[in-house]
Amino acid sequence: MTWYSREDAAERAGVDSPFLARLVDLGILAPHETDRFSPGDVRRVMLANSLEQAGIPLEGVGAAMQRGGLSLDFLDAASYERFVALATESFRQVSDRTGIPFELLMVIREAIGMAQPSPDDRLREDEMAIVPFIELQVAEGFRPAAIERLLRVQGDSTRRITEQEAAWWNSEVIEPAIAAGKGAEEIANPELADRISPLAEQAVRTMYRAQQARAWTANIIEGFETLMEKAGIRSRLDRLPAICFLDITGFTRLTQERGDDAAADLATMVARLVQRSSVQHGGKPIKWLGDGVMFYFGDPSPGVRAALEMVDGLAAAGLPPAHVGLHAGPVLFQEGDYFGQTVNLSARIADYARQGEVLVTQAVVDASHDKGIAFADIGRVELKGVSGTVHLLRADLV
Repeated sequence: MTWYSREDAAERAGVDSPFLARLVDLGILAPHETDRFSPGDVRRVMLANSLEQAGIPLEGVGAAMQRGGLSLDFLDAASYERFVALATESFRQVSDRTGIPFELLMVIREAIGMAQPSPDDRLREDEMAIVPFIELQVAEGFRPAAIERLLRVQGDSTRRITEQEAAWWNSEVIEPAIAAGKGAEEIANPELADRISPLAEQAVRTMYRAQQARAWTANIIEGFETLMEKAGIRSRLDRLPAICFLDITGFTRLTQERGDDAAADLATMVARLVQRSSVQHGGKPIKWLGDGVMFYFGDPSPGVRAALEMVDGLAAAGLPPAHVGLHAGPVLFQEGDYFGQTVNLSARIADYARQGEVLVTQAVVDASHDKGIAFADIGRVELKGVSGTVHLLRADLV
């Protein structure tokens, strides 16, 4: 167990010593000895400071704790060690020591979702753990814009996970405990939190590494494709397959707004519709990706018709409008997934398409033999993440 003096505990909590002494007098803090405070005590000081800044009288909190109606003992649980204290260095000091521009250091706090810091604000201990990652990138010459972009995406993605986790804990633990009339300690349920938190973190870490493996595989394969192209190595397939990406505008947001049961029904309806349309035309859904689905078609021509039917079918079912991108070309198959430049280009085309549009490349048109489909020329366009321009056409039923 780590112990802190009164001065050290106050400094780590970002308060002055008189404030900490006041908490002892109110019974909110009960130090092990006169001048020995635990990490849990530091967390109690930080929470008490937040409560007072929110206008909650600490005298009332202390009185409730003395009566047994309120407890902060749960902050001693191992699972609450993520409520970290302040580090000893300010943003300015870390910037001077590491050479990381202050503007880039600020992104750490902003990505976590906190207010923009000033140069003399101290970093938190968890923020300090991110600093070596940025320091290495800066030393290796990574562009600041690329470093910032990754930090913000990491922050936004983990925020979405933790917000859903908080809602899950509230609905499955806190609300049932309150409804059952349980006490403060049972409502906090630190014993369950200690058991489930490591498993939740393990699940997230495992999913992250699995996603890493897939993304790294995509990088390796696309780089290998580029090298093969430079070496003049081409696919020998007579008819190249097609990859189709169908995106449903705002589908994830819509399912979140409609509640669990309605969201499940909605997802089932969409899955049934796209599964039926794709399979009827010789394709197969590969995976769901946020608001959309990726499909593989051995023959591009029926893939176009399937895409048009899916867009019309979703609209007829009263669902949000979809937009589609298709490209025909060689793909590499590994562990149930497809990789390569064809996959990447198809996804970028889907991003470019407007609501209700099915956009295809000239390679898809060249392989099409369905007389009931017409292609309107859009011309050469620039796509995000794709070098040069790509010739696109819009598919329509005639």
